[in-house]
Amino acid sequence: MVRGLLWLPLLFLFIGLTWAGWNEYRKVEFYKGWAQQFERAKYDIYAALGQQGDVLTWGVPTRKGVIDAATLDLTEVKRVDIEVNDRPVDPDQLPNKGRFALGFTLRNGQHLSVPFTEGAIARQWFDFLRQKWSLPL
Repeated sequence: MVRGLLWLPLLFLFIGLTWAGWNEYRKVEFYKGWAQQFERAKYDIYAALGQQGDVLTWGVPTRKGVIDAATLDLTEVKRVDIEVNDRPVDPDQLPNKGRFALGFTLRNGQHLSVPFTEGAIARQWFDFLRQKWSLPL
């Protein structure tokens, strides 16, 4: 009986890991359907992002789909930056750690941020947007 009680926490850990894996699988499956409407898309745990023409759409991925979706017309962007911990950084000298985001400053002064888990992915989107729309730093 003592051996059974020793294995019980391991059983709960296995059940928890199984649930977490299923939860993430469902998020990715909903993202795949959502991403089909875009020319370019990305998924990570912080945000799902899609680009269609000159419109960016992003939101929070969940098991039931992308929620809290926001859109941005790239023709209204005055400036784009890579941000780490809510501060603009030099794209050529990205730190290894921090909360990465693409920061958009609009012509009306409004500021929007799209979160990323990794600086390298943020840099790829930054380069793509700068090249395609000639967005200023």
